[in-house]
Amino acid sequence: MSELMRGACICRRVSFTIAGDLAAPDACHCVQCRKQSGHYFASTNVSRTALVVSGAENVSWYQSSPNIRRGFCSTCGSFLFWDPPARDWIAVAMGAFETPTATHLAKHIFVAEKGDYYEIVDGLPQSPNH
Repeated sequence: MSELMRGACICRRVSFTIAGDLAAPDACHCVQCRKQSGHYFASTNVSRTALVVSGAENVSWYQSSPNIRRGFCSTCGSFLFWDPPARDWIAVAMGAFETPTATHLAKHIFVAEKGDYYEIVDGLPQSPNH
């Protein structure tokens, strides 16, 4: 049986639990993720039924494109979720986890948009877009 994963924003007004094992995360280097997170954004896709959010009233949503919204804490600004509402999953920020995740980064996406100030040298697969 897998453990319950726990995470939260900096101020803890938003916290979450996830039942089940986590999928291997990816690192998104697109312009939007870089601007919102300050670098690239690492996240794991989680079934909506496995995610329980406490303090959801403190999550603000930004509609970053017609099919995607980004969720962050309205108090501390922590970037927590990348949400394609039409899908049965939601991406959760790896940096928000407070418990060990028992997973490792699997790939880099949108590397065609990565910043010019760093190189990707970990040997993981890279995709120019998704």
